[in-house]
Amino acid sequence: MNRAVIAAAADRLAAAGVDSPRVDAELLVAHVLGVDRGRLIAAADLTDTQTALLDTCLDRRAAREPLQHIVGSASFGPVDLVVGRGVFVPRPETEAILEWAGAVCASVDNPRVVDLCSGSGALAIAVATMVPDATVVAVENDPDALIWLRANVTRTDDGIRRRLSVVHGDVRAPDVLDPDTADVVVANPPYVPSGADLSPEVIEYDPAVAVFGGVDGMSVITPMIGLIAHALVPGGRCAIEHDDTTADLVVAELRRHGAFDEIEARTDLAGRPRYVTARRTAEAPDDDVQG
Repeated sequence: MNRAVIAAAADRLAAAGVDSPRVDAELLVAHVLGVDRGRLIAAADLTDTQTALLDTCLDRRAAREPLQHIVGSASFGPVDLVVGRGVFVPRPETEAILEWAGAVCASVDNPRVVDLCSGSGALAIAVATMVPDATVVAVENDPDALIWLRANVTRTDDGIRRRLSVVHGDVRAPDVLDPDTADVVVANPPYVPSGADLSPEVIEYDPAVAVFGGVDGMSVITPMIGLIAHALVPGGRCAIEHDDTTADLVVAELRRHGAFDEIEARTDLAGRPRYVTARRTAEAPDDDVQG
């Protein structure tokens, strides 16, 4: 019976233009049943109460409310995060930076990691979970996102929470972080060029302040590079996520700054330009904070 319910739900979501109707249908049915998606085949049929709840969930998803808002959480790497109105929903594509950060941290004793534009805390909490000797600072400026960030930090185990700290600050400002205090910096800043064609889920539900980076998508990234150079120790490394149209701009800004070498544009698993990595050189210009 659940198989027929899932098929009907998928058809309904497909008619509404949802990108992954079958997956979303399965996840919503699993949510209503209170089971993992992989256990749907063995799950009991929906009760009348659960059927009514599923209908409500499908109405919301068909109206293009994000799946993660409906179920109340988002998976990212090894962690589950609470999300909702006021915070950007973490995307699987950003897990490419998470994997990179894990690999870099493995070569550093007791690595100090900074997550800029932390939002829900996805990268910060996932890195702290994956790297048991890392201390992680999550920097976020938006007051609404800070509520979700702090809630997610609070939900972590004691051993992880002790290694996480939250800073309320603007990554474009020079005094958010102390100098030479980070071995690794990761950043998923607002980077979508204004006027880009986006899905209803993004337009209606993701905070604009977490999505858009000015006309060229670089209004946050460009000044943020100065802060990254300021915070990184010589030899420290950074990764900056960007729009798939702006990889060359990010590379050019890192080169122009003068405090970085080993600058490399990287792609995600789908082969799309996704993030740029770089290494802090031993010497940096006197105006490195200003960029």
